[in-house]
Amino acid sequence: MRPQAPGGYRAGTSLLHRARPGAKLLGLFVLGMVIVVFRSWPVGVVALGFSIALALIAGLRAAEFARLARSFALVAVLLFAFQTWQAGWAHGVAVVSGLFALILAASAVTASTATDDMQATIVWLLRPLRPLGVSPERVSLTFALAIRSLPLAYELAAETREAARARGLERDPRALLVPFVLRTIAHAKQTGAALQARGLDDD
Repeated sequence: MRPQAPGGYRAGTSLLHRARPGAKLLGLFVLGMVIVVFRSWPVGVVALGFSIALALIAGLRAAEFARLARSFALVAVLLFAFQTWQAGWAHGVAVVSGLFALILAASAVTASTATDDMQATIVWLLRPLRPLGVSPERVSLTFALAIRSLPLAYELAAETREAARARGLERDPRALLVPFVLRTIAHAKQTGAALQARGLDDD
Protein backbone atom coordinates (compact mmCIF):
# COMPACT_ATOMS: atom_id res chain seq x y z
CA MET A 1 0.00 0.00 0.00
CA ARG A 2 1.37 3.38 -1.06
CA PRO A 3 1.76 6.18 1.52
CA GLN A 4 -0.99 8.75 1.53
CA ALA A 5 -0.31 12.07 -0.16
CA PRO A 6 0.61 14.82 2.32
CA GLY A 7 -2.41 17.02 2.94
CA GLY A 8 -4.92 14.51 1.62
CA TYR A 9 -8.13 14.36 3.66
CA ARG A 10 -8.29 11.82 6.42
CA ALA A 11 -11.27 11.38 8.73
CA GLY A 12 -10.86 12.24 12.38
CA THR A 13 -12.50 13.60 15.51
CA SER A 14 -9.94 16.19 16.58
CA LEU A 15 -10.83 19.79 17.39
CA LEU A 16 -9.45 20.81 14.00
CA HIS A 17 -11.67 18.26 12.24
CA ARG A 18 -14.73 19.53 14.09
CA ALA A 19 -14.04 23.21 13.34
CA ARG A 20 -16.09 24.82 10.58
CA PRO A 21 -14.36 25.05 7.18
CA GLY A 22 -14.97 28.81 7.09
CA ALA A 23 -13.22 29.24 10.44
CA LYS A 24 -10.24 27.24 9.21
CA LEU A 25 -9.98 29.30 6.02
CA LEU A 26 -10.21 32.49 8.06
CA GLY A 27 -7.53 31.21 10.43
CA LEU A 28 -5.27 30.39 7.49
CA PHE A 29 -5.77 33.91 6.14
CA VAL A 30 -5.02 35.48 9.54
CA LEU A 31 -1.88 33.38 9.91
CA GLY A 32 -0.69 34.53 6.49
CA MET A 33 -1.37 38.17 7.37
CA VAL A 34 0.54 37.88 10.67
CA ILE A 35 3.53 36.32 8.90
CA VAL A 36 3.56 39.04 6.23
CA VAL A 37 2.85 42.08 8.44
CA PHE A 38 5.11 41.11 11.36
CA ARG A 39 7.84 39.58 9.26
CA SER A 40 10.73 38.62 11.51
CA TRP A 41 12.58 35.43 12.31
CA PRO A 42 10.94 34.97 15.77
CA VAL A 43 7.47 35.34 14.22
CA GLY A 44 8.39 32.90 11.45
CA VAL A 45 9.74 30.32 13.88
CA VAL A 46 6.70 30.60 16.18
CA ALA A 47 4.36 30.34 13.18
CA LEU A 48 6.25 27.26 12.01
CA GLY A 49 5.91 25.62 15.41
CA PHE A 50 2.20 26.46 15.47
CA SER A 51 1.71 25.00 11.99
CA ILE A 52 3.57 21.83 12.93
CA ALA A 53 1.21 21.41 15.88
CA LEU A 54 -1.81 21.93 13.58
CA ALA A 55 -0.49 19.36 11.12
CA LEU A 56 0.02 16.82 13.90
CA ILE A 57 -3.52 17.42 15.16
CA ALA A 58 -4.82 16.97 11.60
CA GLY A 59 -3.14 13.56 11.44
CA LEU A 60 0.00 14.12 9.36
CA ARG A 61 2.73 11.62 10.19
CA ALA A 62 6.50 11.91 10.36
CA ALA A 63 6.94 10.41 6.89
CA GLU A 64 4.57 13.00 5.43
CA PHE A 65 6.48 15.81 7.14
CA ALA A 66 9.66 14.39 5.63
CA ARG A 67 8.16 14.33 2.12
CA LEU A 68 6.91 17.91 2.46
CA ALA A 69 10.32 19.02 3.72
CA ARG A 70 12.13 17.27 0.87
CA SER A 71 9.81 18.86 -1.68
CA PHE A 72 10.42 22.29 -0.16
CA ALA A 73 14.15 21.86 0.45
CA LEU A 74 15.51 23.13 -2.88
CA VAL A 75 13.20 26.15 -2.91
CA ALA A 76 14.07 26.84 0.74
CA VAL A 77 17.82 26.77 0.11
CA LEU A 78 17.62 29.05 -2.93
CA LEU A 79 15.17 31.41 -1.25
CA PHE A 80 17.22 31.59 1.94
CA ALA A 81 20.40 32.30 -0.01
CA PHE A 82 18.76 35.08 -2.01
CA GLN A 83 17.04 36.71 0.97
CA THR A 84 20.23 36.49 3.05
CA TRP A 85 22.18 38.16 0.26
CA GLN A 86 19.54 40.88 -0.03
CA ALA A 87 18.70 41.60 3.63
CA GLY A 88 20.65 39.34 5.97
CA TRP A 89 20.23 35.92 7.54
CA ALA A 90 17.41 36.98 9.88
CA HIS A 91 15.25 38.02 6.94
CA GLY A 92 16.10 34.76 5.17
CA VAL A 93 14.96 32.73 8.17
CA ALA A 94 11.78 34.81 8.45
CA VAL A 95 10.82 34.28 4.81
CA VAL A 96 11.63 30.56 4.64
CA SER A 97 10.09 29.64 7.99
CA GLY A 98 6.97 31.72 7.28
CA LEU A 99 6.46 30.13 3.87
CA PHE A 100 6.91 26.60 5.17
CA ALA A 101 4.55 27.43 8.05
CA LEU A 102 1.85 28.40 5.54
CA ILE A 103 2.44 25.20 3.54
CA LEU A 104 2.02 23.07 6.67
CA ALA A 105 -1.02 25.05 7.84
CA ALA A 106 -2.68 24.66 4.44
CA SER A 107 -1.92 20.93 4.52
CA ALA A 108 -3.52 20.74 7.97
CA VAL A 109 -6.65 22.47 6.66
CA THR A 110 -7.03 20.17 3.66
CA ALA A 111 -6.23 17.09 5.76
CA SER A 112 -8.95 17.93 8.29
CA THR A 113 -11.67 19.17 5.92
CA ALA A 114 -13.73 17.08 3.51
CA THR A 115 -13.72 18.51 0.00
CA ASP A 116 -17.53 18.64 -0.15
CA ASP A 117 -17.63 20.71 3.05
CA MET A 118 -15.01 23.07 1.67
CA GLN A 119 -16.97 23.45 -1.57
CA ALA A 120 -20.17 24.28 0.29
CA THR A 121 -18.33 26.90 2.33
CA ILE A 122 -16.82 28.54 -0.75
CA VAL A 123 -20.22 28.70 -2.44
CA TRP A 124 -21.70 30.33 0.66
CA LEU A 125 -18.86 32.86 0.95
CA LEU A 126 -19.02 33.87 -2.72
CA ARG A 127 -22.80 34.01 -3.03
CA PRO A 128 -22.90 37.84 -2.50
CA LEU A 129 -20.67 38.22 -5.58
CA ARG A 130 -23.13 36.49 -7.90
CA PRO A 131 -24.64 39.84 -9.12
CA LEU A 132 -21.11 40.82 -10.23
CA GLY A 133 -20.92 37.83 -12.55
CA VAL A 134 -19.05 35.49 -10.21
CA SER A 135 -20.28 31.90 -10.25
CA PRO A 136 -19.72 30.44 -6.76
CA GLU A 137 -20.36 26.94 -8.07
CA ARG A 138 -17.67 27.26 -10.75
CA VAL A 139 -15.16 28.65 -8.28
CA SER A 140 -15.87 25.88 -5.76
CA LEU A 141 -15.60 23.25 -8.50
CA THR A 142 -12.24 24.67 -9.60
CA PHE A 143 -11.06 24.59 -6.00
CA ALA A 144 -12.26 21.02 -5.55
CA LEU A 145 -10.52 19.87 -8.74
CA ALA A 146 -7.30 21.50 -7.59
CA ILE A 147 -7.48 19.85 -4.17
CA ARG A 148 -8.31 16.44 -5.60
CA SER A 149 -5.55 16.69 -8.20
CA LEU A 150 -2.84 16.79 -5.51
CA PRO A 151 -3.35 13.23 -4.20
CA LEU A 152 -3.80 12.07 -7.80
CA ALA A 153 -0.51 13.65 -8.87
CA TYR A 154 1.17 11.96 -5.91
CA GLU A 155 -0.37 8.63 -6.90
CA LEU A 156 0.74 9.01 -10.53
CA ALA A 157 4.26 9.89 -9.40
CA ALA A 158 4.39 6.81 -7.17
CA GLU A 159 3.17 4.54 -9.98
CA THR A 160 5.69 6.07 -12.39
CA ARG A 161 8.55 5.47 -9.94
CA GLU A 162 7.46 1.85 -9.46
CA ALA A 163 7.28 1.27 -13.22
CA ALA A 164 10.73 2.80 -13.72
CA ARG A 165 12.15 0.75 -10.86
CA ALA A 166 10.73 -2.44 -12.39
CA ARG A 167 12.67 -1.66 -15.59
CA GLY A 168 15.83 -0.75 -13.70
CA LEU A 169 15.53 2.89 -14.76
CA GLU A 170 14.83 4.53 -11.39
CA ARG A 171 17.93 6.74 -11.83
CA ASP A 172 16.98 7.91 -15.32
CA PRO A 173 15.16 11.29 -15.09
CA ARG A 174 13.51 10.77 -18.47
CA ALA A 175 12.00 7.45 -17.36
CA LEU A 176 10.38 9.32 -14.46
CA LEU A 177 9.50 12.71 -15.90
CA VAL A 178 8.20 11.86 -19.38
CA PRO A 179 5.66 9.16 -18.35
CA PHE A 180 4.53 11.27 -15.39
CA VAL A 181 3.88 14.32 -17.61
CA LEU A 182 2.09 12.25 -20.25
CA ARG A 183 -0.15 10.52 -17.71
CA THR A 184 -0.95 13.82 -16.02
CA ILE A 185 -1.91 15.42 -19.35
CA ALA A 186 -4.03 12.40 -20.27
CA HIS A 187 -5.91 12.65 -16.98
CA ALA A 188 -6.43 16.38 -17.48
CA LYS A 189 -7.90 15.73 -20.93
CA GLN A 190 -10.22 13.07 -19.54
CA THR A 191 -11.39 15.43 -16.80
CA GLY A 192 -11.99 18.22 -19.34
CA ALA A 193 -13.95 15.88 -21.59
CA ALA A 194 -16.09 14.71 -18.65
CA LEU A 195 -16.85 18.30 -17.64
CA GLN A 196 -17.70 19.24 -21.23
CA ALA A 197 -20.02 16.23 -21.54
CA ARG A 198 -21.92 17.52 -18.51
CA GLY A 199 -22.18 21.00 -19.97
CA LEU A 200 -20.01 22.58 -17.28
CA ASP A 201 -18.04 24.62 -19.82
CA ASP A 202 -21.13 26.46 -21.07
CA ASP A 203 -21.61 30.14 -20.18
